[in-house]
Amino acid sequence: MASGRAAFEDGRWSRLAPAARKKVLHRIADRIEAEALSLAVLGVRDNGTEIGMALKAEPGSAAGTFRYYAEALDKIAGEVAPTAPDVLGLVHRMPVGVVGAIVPWNFPLMIGAWKLAPALAMGNSVVLKPAETASLSLLRLAEICAECGLPDGVLNVVTGAGAETGAALAESMGVDVLAFTGSGGTGRKLLEASARSNLKRCYLELGGKSPNIVFADAPDLRHSAKVSAAGIFRNSGQVCVAGSRLLVEESIHDDFVALLVEEAEALRVGDPLNLGNMIGAVNSEDQLSRNLSFMDMARTEGGEIVTGGNRILEETGGTYMAPTIVTGVAEGHSLFQKEVFGPVLSVTPFKTEEEALALANATEFGLASGVWTQNLSRAHRMVAGIRAGVVHVNTYGGADNTVPLGGVGQSGNGHDKSLHALDKYVDLKTAWIQL
Repeated sequence: MASGRAAFEDGRWSRLAPAARKKVLHRIADRIEAEALSLAVLGVRDNGTEIGMALKAEPGSAAGTFRYYAEALDKIAGEVAPTAPDVLGLVHRMPVGVVGAIVPWNFPLMIGAWKLAPALAMGNSVVLKPAETASLSLLRLAEICAECGLPDGVLNVVTGAGAETGAALAESMGVDVLAFTGSGGTGRKLLEASARSNLKRCYLELGGKSPNIVFADAPDLRHSAKVSAAGIFRNSGQVCVAGSRLLVEESIHDDFVALLVEEAEALRVGDPLNLGNMIGAVNSEDQLSRNLSFMDMARTEGGEIVTGGNRILEETGGTYMAPTIVTGVAEGHSLFQKEVFGPVLSVTPFKTEEEALALANATEFGLASGVWTQNLSRAHRMVAGIRAGVVHVNTYGGADNTVPLGGVGQSGNGHDKSLHALDKYVDLKTAWIQL
């Protein structure tokens, strides 16, 4: 924190001309692209993401994010207020100072860039804490930033346990803004730490239990099933916006589940560095055990596991789980209400649009969602009615840097991506000048 504060106060980055900051961020993006494969492999060794997805989602996304905010930073202007002729009112957007960023293990480079790039673009210093189990790619990113001309002290990557390093960031009087992606329980602890310290602003992107709603008039049921399967099973379900709750119209329930089972069972699970595999590993033994514990709960509560539900490839020493589909999941079931963060899809039938909307909104979360229908009016009604930060229509996933990602309710308030993300890393300062 002291290093970041010193760098901020002496202006080596914060008072650099926007055009100069832009050049550095572009150089960082270029280097990430040049080292994409090695960065992706570092991440895969940490978190088990399948290499095909890792290349696109980690260095591919991170390079695009740095480039997006490099281009944005000199387009963000102050304001001249409408005042009386003898007064000049100005609104300046000032960097906040030192930003603390805590990122998870599932996509460390991508999510790290979501927080790092806009914070740097606005002239701040950053102290970035990776997850204990996934720090390699972010440590290399810190080296890349230094090699590309980011001044010493502006970026500090600090490893360690959340209970120690993360807590120190949250409780520090020298951190002005805290940006976090992770669990709701940790998010609450960060808010408490903020209250005990300097009342730093906390932006929290938390969990999700996202509904994916398929109406009988979906444009192409097979395509819908294929995309929906990818929306829950990619990266072994370890995606915050994963469409983990399938709500399917009763009249097509059996046919659609059959298509989903076919898609799930066609996915090749295994060594994430093998390009022939489509799904990689679960992050850890602890996470795998948690996933499997939900299978016991599902059986007890009356769900039916129609495919998967078990550990596979144990003889390899890896932590792999078969893509899993559970039908007969009711609103009160654990699998309906709780985030698994694994390759587990719950299926719940509905009869009417009103019931589908009620079920979609029947959890404490509100991160993402999906709707499949050819009815344009229905699509707009669902977009308006679903309580979530993202509503996909006739697709699932793929939104780029031009739109924000964030949730409502227990999914937090921490919007990443888009120009809106820049607002987290600036303070507004008014100049009221008597002429």
